[in-house]
Amino acid sequence: MSKILKYDLVALLVLFIIVLFGFPTFLGFDGYELNLYSRYLSLGIVSMALALSWGTTGILNLGQAATFGIGSYIMAMHLKIKGSADLPDFMVWNNVDVLPWFWVPFHSLSFTLVAGLLIPALVGGLIGVFMFRARISGVFVAVITLAFLVAFQLLVVNYQGYTGGQNGLTGLAPLTLFGWTVDTYSIQFYYLVAGCLIAALVIGLYLVHSKFGLILRAIREDANRTRFFGYNVASYETVIFCISAALAGWSGMLYTLVLQFASPTYMSVSFSLGIVIWCAVGGRNSVIAAAVGAIIVNILQGKLSDVYVEGWHMMLGATFVLVVLFMPRGLHGLVGTVWHRLSQRKADKKPQTVLSKKAKTGQTEGGR
Repeated sequence: MSKILKYDLVALLVLFIIVLFGFPTFLGFDGYELNLYSRYLSLGIVSMALALSWGTTGILNLGQAATFGIGSYIMAMHLKIKGSADLPDFMVWNNVDVLPWFWVPFHSLSFTLVAGLLIPALVGGLIGVFMFRARISGVFVAVITLAFLVAFQLLVVNYQGYTGGQNGLTGLAPLTLFGWTVDTYSIQFYYLVAGCLIAALVIGLYLVHSKFGLILRAIREDANRTRFFGYNVASYETVIFCISAALAGWSGMLYTLVLQFASPTYMSVSFSLGIVIWCAVGGRNSVIAAAVGAIIVNILQGKLSDVYVEGWHMMLGATFVLVVLFMPRGLHGLVGTVWHRLSQRKADKKPQTVLSKKAKTGQTEGGR
């Protein structure tokens, strides 16, 4: 087992203990706080998904919120159908007489859960094939994904009769899962979201530390050299783009369950840039750090907005600037640097201790 994998497993175990036991048990959360922290944990999944494409492969996706929003709307469509007697209310207001054909399959929860992963992955795959086969990279990928995000949000807003438009999808029924009606303010729902986060992190760690992850890191360092060794770089980039999109869709479904509505703001540029900030603050080179970054930034955002109603945006922005200036590798890089210095200091002390012991031994023998 490599040293990095060992550190990652320890970090995952610590996070597991904190999330499952620390937050709800020792802090004594009530229903509102359980719901609030469920939201933070669900956002941790989309941040770690970005770390897979950005930190591991070097693909900066500024449109991550699009696949997050697709997952969110897919879950909302199922809950909206369950909460409507006949047609969803916004369709009646917009003179839509029959449930559209693409809404019909969402009567099924099984189809909804599968579609929430596969449709974002399919969308990510289509964009990935277009970009990576043409060997588009760097800032051009960021621009294309950002343009796609804006176009997709406009599409959702403009087709009001089918998507709810600017108002989104509200008035959703609670999710019924294997006979259990989900209460989003309960400890059971909190554990459901926490379990999803841990499962997503395990998938991410498996990918990063496998041969597949090794090739992704090689692509990040030098794509042309990786291509020279016979690897199909475009295929690897497309696959990780699909996986990242599927994880974002998963996060979006959980987010809709927590907030009980889906909104086009989930596909906004500011939300997408927020995901980039969470990932950067935590450390894009580690999927665990990226998830932790999302949780910390959102907790900080919640606390600041309570105390400084008008100025919290500025304070949060200043915090981000300071992190980028003084911790370019995020909290993950800071922890790594501190750990390395402590290890180096410990290693430097050992020879001195041995020398001093030898010197004392020599003096004793000389004295005799």
